[in-house]
Formats: sequence, C-alpha cells, structure tokens
Amino acid sequence: MRHPAPQVATARDEDRAIATLVLAFVADPAMRWLYPEPSRYLAGFSRLVRALGRDAFQKGSVHEVSEFAGVAIWLGPRVAPDEALVGEVIQSTVDAPRVPRVLEVLAELDRRHPTEPHWYLPFLGVDAPRQRTGLGSTLLQHALAQADREHAPAYLETANPANIPLYQRHGFELAATVEVPSAPMLFPMVRPAR
Repeated sequence: MRHPAPQVATARDEDRAIATLVLAFVADPAMRWLYPEPSRYLAGFSRLVRALGRDAFQKGSVHEVSEFAGVAIWLGPRVAPDEALVGEVIQSTVDAPRVPRVLEVLAELDRRHPTEPHWYLPFLGVDAPRQRTGLGSTLLQHALAQADREHAPAYLETANPANIPLYQRHGFELAATVEVPSAPMLFPMVRPAR
C-alpha cells in the first residue's frame, strides 16, 4: 500500500502527535513497566514524550503520516535529550519504588548510545488500527533518507522484539540486549552511516 509522504509536525501539532504515540505505545513492554497503572500511563507517558521530543518539535524533526496515523520523533546529530528534564519527569511520574531500577536501565542504555553524531529515534508509533500497513516503514524511509544524505548513522531502542525485523529491513543492526532484573529486555539498534 502506498502512503502519502510524511509531513513535519510543528509545535502546534504537539498534542496530536503525542496522542498518537500514547495510543501506539499502550502495550509497549517498557512503557507499561514504567507506568503499569492506566491513569499513570496516560499522564506520565505523555509527559515523557513531551520531554524527549521538545527539541525535535522545535527543530522540525517530528514527522507524521496520514493525518497523524503514524508519528516519528527524531533527534538529529548534536541534539541530545534534556537529561535533567527527562529525569524530573521520571522522578515525578514513575512510582517511587521503581525509580532506582528505571535509572539503572537508563544508565545501561546510555552506555550503549553512540558517541558520534547520529540520528536518534526515541519514538515511532502508529495508531493500533493502522499498524502493519506500512506507515512505520514510510516514516523510517523518510527520515533515513536524510540521515543517508548526511552520511550519519541512526540509533534506536525497542522493547518489543516483534519490532526488530521492521528495523532490520531498514538497515538497523542489533547492537546489544539490555537486561536489568525485573525490567523488560531492551534492544539497542544501530544503522551504520551510508
């Protein structure tokens, strides 16, 4: 199925983009480990997306396709998440007994994060009724074409093993498996520069 070209989602579109991601990640192992209670998930996950995506919305690297049926948030080379803001969101939205384990998981992921300039994909999601229709691939192809023009690598993490083949079809390679007791397994993936 052919889809329209992805469009840039601006700061005015932030609420629509985040709503799509909230729906798309409702069964994600990592996000539901962070926020197992539905009301905490709805409030906490949207704040986490907003914190991680703040610079992406400002720099035009959030893309949507088919009227926000799918959304991808990318952080470009030399754009890093605001760790203090993300930490504040974690501290204020995750159940206090779980926070030390969450910080341990984030530290493990940070050790595997590339140090060279790269494109980072913290979130790519498609609304459930439209999943497995090619919208995720459309979003990936769009952003990866820019990474290729810049000869820059790309990086992501997924907690859903079912997503690994999708990313592999787009040139990502499994870089590691992150296992922290009582947390879901996470799979960092790197796409070398082309």
